[in-house]
Amino acid sequence: MTNEDSGIGKGLLIGFLTGAAVGSIVALLFAPKSGKELREDIKNKSQDFIEDADEYISKAKDKASQLINEGKKKSERLVADAKEKVDTLLGEAERILTDAKDKAGNVAHTGREKIEKESERLKSAIKAGMDAYKTEKEA
Repeated sequence: MTNEDSGIGKGLLIGFLTGAAVGSIVALLFAPKSGKELREDIKNKSQDFIEDADEYISKAKDKASQLINEGKKKSERLVADAKEKVDTLLGEAERILTDAKDKAGNVAHTGREKIEKESERLKSAIKAGMDAYKTEKEA
């Protein structure tokens, strides 16, 4: 609603200034004054309106500058927060990958040990079978 309020406020201010200018000019034109006095009044009123317009433009520039600075600050904060979250996620991903590699290495090592044990048992069984065969053949 702030944007709508400032838009309505701007419209009202512009309408007010325009109405004041038109009203002043009409009042000057219908006032019973000499041409020289009328021109002087018009000059003074137009100078007043120019000053008011300059002041309004100056305030608008200041407000725009403030809004731009606030936007820059917010975007810098968002970028910093995003970088921090990305760094955190990357750290977690690296930790998970390291854990997975360690677990895979442990599983592989355990499997290798089991295969070596079973291989030794199988070799022993084959050797025992061969010895039994030789013994039976000689007998």
